[in-house]
Amino acid sequence: MSAVFGKCYDPKGVFHGVPTYPWRLAPDGLATRRQLRAMGLRPGGQTIAAQVMRVNRRAGGVRVAYLYRVDRAMPVRPMTSRKWGALALAMLARRTCPQCRITYSYCISRRYGLCGLCIDANSTQTRGT
Repeated sequence: MSAVFGKCYDPKGVFHGVPTYPWRLAPDGLATRRQLRAMGLRPGGQTIAAQVMRVNRRAGGVRVAYLYRVDRAMPVRPMTSRKWGALALAMLARRTCPQCRITYSYCISRRYGLCGLCIDANSTQTRGT
């Protein structure tokens, strides 16, 4: 058994406080939030049942994903018409340039907060003076 595997394998939760398994080696019946969502489920207020851990060699730390019990998970709540409307307005705001008020088919970059035409117009104005 490698040293990395040993650090990530703690099925009784003695060292980490919660049962810990190496990446991709968690027992059946446990799933991450994303896996639950793909099944049409949500954690539903349950506590973390276990975690999977992987050593990240690039950053020098560890990556952790929390696991929840599938049998205790609840179905995802359906979207109401008000939630759909709020989501549509939020997406419209992300696609509208605040300077020229043109609505695009893509979301405007948060880095600049403007559309490409307004960025170009602002850069040419600052270079010209």
